[in-house]
Amino acid sequence: MPLRTQLHGLIEYGIACGELAPGEALPSVRDLAEKIGVAPMTVSQVYADLKSAGLIDTRPGAGTFVSESWQARQVGRNDATKLHRLIDGLIDESQALGIRATELVSMVSSRIFYRDSVGSRTRIVMVGLFPEPTASYARFIAARLGRGVTVEPVTISAIERDGNARSRANSADLAVTFANRHREVAGLLANTRVVSISFTPAEETRMALASLDSLVSVLAVTRFPDFLPIMKSGLQRFAPHVREIAAATLETEDLDHLLSAADVVVYASGAESIIERISAGVPTIEYRHAPDTADIERIVVPFIAKGESPPVFKELTKLSEESS
Repeated sequence: MPLRTQLHGLIEYGIACGELAPGEALPSVRDLAEKIGVAPMTVSQVYADLKSAGLIDTRPGAGTFVSESWQARQVGRNDATKLHRLIDGLIDESQALGIRATELVSMVSSRIFYRDSVGSRTRIVMVGLFPEPTASYARFIAARLGRGVTVEPVTISAIERDGNARSRANSADLAVTFANRHREVAGLLANTRVVSISFTPAEETRMALASLDSLVSVLAVTRFPDFLPIMKSGLQRFAPHVREIAAATLETEDLDHLLSAADVVVYASGAESIIERISAGVPTIEYRHAPDTADIERIVVPFIAKGESPPVFKELTKLSEESS
């Protein structure tokens, strides 16, 4: 794998998993190039790509830092044009039913009063990459938010291809996703506030890695090449006693040879198809992440505590007050 891809993947997933915090300084191009033994041009190109993606910032005379912008984008934005279309659709539907304008305003006011009386019914969508892991992330978040909050799992691909899934996600009060997918999700869900939280290796993953025998040969397999460096780094962190760790993607040419030499196979979520190619009796470990509890408390809980309403309800409240 090209060194540029490896370095880009390490930094990007370091930000996504909370290893690199917003505002944290990164090494200079020259220092990082010397430290890891690559050409300064390689580091410069990686920094340029990450800056273009909105993940890092360069401050003249100060250096390079993990961008605060993905945090700032948590507050989301109100798309007034789309909101007006929603209101127009509501007016058209009420007219088709023979409901007069004053009656419609009264109905909206009554609905807002009802919601204020019974309390907020916050609906959150957890936007991930793969159905099963995303569902587990949603359950994890829901368990920590308690009653009165629902957390629905949805994948990016489902939002892209399924109109119903996109509509439901667009009508949610809040969308939660990975830092490195924030821009993509925010572009798909213009009506929903999008926040990013960190993800760390799940407890069962850490325990399984820690219990490995130091003499085993481990093979790490992932679907995405740019995740391979951070996955291998995680294995070395949580299984430091294991000396022999190889890494591959599902597209690696000599994958079957690597599998035959491995005593244990660790596969990332989304690479479950590798199980069919593993010899009987060879143990496997899924390298799965879990939402960071601290980020749930720091980012998601305050949103719920404020009882913030989706943009459409705020605008309809204003419309009701102006009409009365």
